[in-house]
Amino acid sequence: MSVGSSLIRMNTLFRQHLLTFLDHPKCSIHASCAVFAGHNKWSKVKNIKGPKDSARARVFQKLAMSIRLAVKEGGPNPELNSNLANIIEQCRSKSMPKSSIEAAVAGGDKTKSSYLLYGVRGPGGCALLIELLTDNTKRSFHEIRHLLNQHGGLLVDGAQHSFEKKGVVAVSREDRSGSPVSLDRALELAIEAGAEDVQEEEDEDEKAMLKFICAVPTLRQVHEKLELLGLCSLSAGLEFIPTVSTQLSDEEMDRAAQLLEALRDYLDVIRVYDNIA
Repeated sequence: MSVGSSLIRMNTLFRQHLLTFLDHPKCSIHASCAVFAGHNKWSKVKNIKGPKDSARARVFQKLAMSIRLAVKEGGPNPELNSNLANIIEQCRSKSMPKSSIEAAVAGGDKTKSSYLLYGVRGPGGCALLIELLTDNTKRSFHEIRHLLNQHGGLLVDGAQHSFEKKGVVAVSREDRSGSPVSLDRALELAIEAGAEDVQEEEDEDEKAMLKFICAVPTLRQVHEKLELLGLCSLSAGLEFIPTVSTQLSDEEMDRAAQLLEALRDYLDVIRVYDNIA
């Protein structure tokens, strides 16, 4: 068999694996794959939205960027790339069209973009981490710095020390049988699944959910175990979890929300993390 024929066969097999994965039935869910919010004033302020159509388009754009990055790092087969599989599950939970998912996967092998992680000191001394995927690092650097200057932020070294990278599995507050999942029960399931912590949170639509925090190497194991235990998974992936939190005044909180909105609207930004209490 020629090299060209082998490559064609490999690409065909990858596409078959992807289509099988996309068509596999999952638990019916309605949740956000964007930054999750907590039960506090900050959760209300930071998730103020513009028109729903533009917000939806922005979510799809960020998901496509995440897919391309995952493919670049681990290959296009979701059965061999657990990070890609987790992101595709998030795409399906947001009703992202299958054609858009396939296009992002196909484009991942061809992307020449670079991954960047910027640390920021924001209003009131809060810490932010900005993940970017860009084909022009110099341009992105100057434009991000300009946005920060406009909204009271500053690029700094050391902001990453306020966060720790963890595996995170978000689940519905109802299990597969429709029964509510109490925090006490969630803590018991966390121990059984090998998770380190459980957090009660709300998504950006103010729907209650639970986040199971675990070590990065155990993410896939914890995710699969929680589903076997009857929980309805919303998403699973790697996140930067704050190790220290910052309290802000109402004025500082409003300024921080404007900064986050400006950063999320920037084309190259995948995700923004904060340590605001």
